[in-house]
Amino acid sequence: MTGQETSALVNNSKTPSIVASKNGYTNASAVESQTTKQNRGKPLRQILAAFIGNIGTINTGFAFGFSAVVIPQLKAPDSVLPIDESQASWVASLSSASTPVGCILSGYLMDRWGRKKTLIVTEVPLILGWLMIAFATDIYMIYIGRLLVGLGSGMVGAPARVYTSEVTQPHLRGMLTALASIGISLGVLIQYTLGSFVRWQVLAGVSTIVPILALGLMIFMPETPNFLIGKQKPEKATKSLAKLRGSTYDVEGEVDQLQNFANKNHTNVKMTTKETLAAIMSPSALKPFGILFLYFMMYQFSGVNTITFYAVEIFQDSGTQMDKNMCTIVLGVVRLAFTIIACIALRRCGRRPLTFISGIGCGVSMIGLGVYLYYKYQWDHADPPIEPVNTWFPVACIFVFTITCTLGFLVVPWVMIGELYPQRVRGIIGGMTTCSAHIFVFIVVKTYPFLASVLYQHGTFMLYGCISLTGCIFFYKCLPETKGKSLQEIEDYFSGRIKTLKTKKGATALPNYDNNLNNTKPPTITVEKDKLLSS
Repeated sequence: MTGQETSALVNNSKTPSIVASKNGYTNASAVESQTTKQNRGKPLRQILAAFIGNIGTINTGFAFGFSAVVIPQLKAPDSVLPIDESQASWVASLSSASTPVGCILSGYLMDRWGRKKTLIVTEVPLILGWLMIAFATDIYMIYIGRLLVGLGSGMVGAPARVYTSEVTQPHLRGMLTALASIGISLGVLIQYTLGSFVRWQVLAGVSTIVPILALGLMIFMPETPNFLIGKQKPEKATKSLAKLRGSTYDVEGEVDQLQNFANKNHTNVKMTTKETLAAIMSPSALKPFGILFLYFMMYQFSGVNTITFYAVEIFQDSGTQMDKNMCTIVLGVVRLAFTIIACIALRRCGRRPLTFISGIGCGVSMIGLGVYLYYKYQWDHADPPIEPVNTWFPVACIFVFTITCTLGFLVVPWVMIGELYPQRVRGIIGGMTTCSAHIFVFIVVKTYPFLASVLYQHGTFMLYGCISLTGCIFFYKCLPETKGKSLQEIEDYFSGRIKTLKTKKGATALPNYDNNLNNTKPPTITVEKDKLLSS
């Protein structure tokens, strides 16, 4: 046989590969195609589940934005319920006082009743709270209404994020878990906008629509497969995954992976109180809790909720010639737009880079605002008073602060609540984390008037800026990058079973199920054409 004849018999295209399978060997390209199909469920179903699970978070934005527009109305000369400075600070902060209680309660309910039922129950105090405010005839009814709204807002935070992280696959999880932050920003914008045109009673009445809608839609959603596996209900978990992933997805394969992980970590065994405490105090839970606890402290003391809760008054005190209500509405639009951008950026940039953008941007803009307000204070107290100049500068600082804060601080730590904690205590420790976050909100919002009287406004904002910049050192040293990692990989990292979450250079991530474990690529046998011919 001549060389020409030989070449005619051999296909010079890509060398065929054979992979091992249970039934012998088969073509690698066929297996690769099948694997890709199996490991990616239908995204629309996951997006819909995440969207409905996060509708309730709009109420948190309502709670944040309500005080910014209601306090100026209550202080107005024609107010039906006139209030003083002390009462105004309670109206602003009381929702944050009851929020930590809701956070702890939701953590317990999540692990006892499930993510779905908890999300349904959270809407009840929200509906009652808004109705109480809408029909308030004295300041104490507003106080009670704010406490109920804060309780519901605290209850919805962790379940919404945990639900989203458990019903979505890793390639969608970061973006969709951030929907909660979009919901909050949307709620703030709605309150800022409607509050500029309607009275606070009408605004409270309109706010009841969202929890009613969230309650009605959540009834039709499935429970998360992770929770069902943990309760030893694999049949229900299979049905849940079929609804969330679609008919073409290898549902049984993912259920097997979840069961293997549950058996390995004993997440499917009911724990006693002593075992629960031991699980909470274990490194896999305590390390991420410490990281997020300090993250929320740094982020809240950057001044974000001072700007959110007192937006109208801060614009008024800055000396700007612009309309304060219009500035507040535009600020809400900017916050919402950049929250959406942050959700998209989470898939591309990861958690650490966005955090550094926030830390540096918030620090510089707060210090800039403080410096301007210092000079404005000097101008106001000069004899005679000096007309402020460059009044656009404080407005620019507030907008830069909002943009940079939204890109990282308002999204990343909330996403990580659904990522960092082990399955066994994800509910209760997630509730503890949101509890600590809202305690910081209460402290910051309640102490702002006091700090402004002691350090003056310029000193307060400079303090916020310095805390934000200092936080960057902590983030650089301690914050892990969880982009593209499965929940099991993250848990294994904090448990010490793997040394790092970093992907080695040149390594390619293997296709995996949502929440996969020990998923390995089948061995490939390459058929070399020269050896085949020589034989």
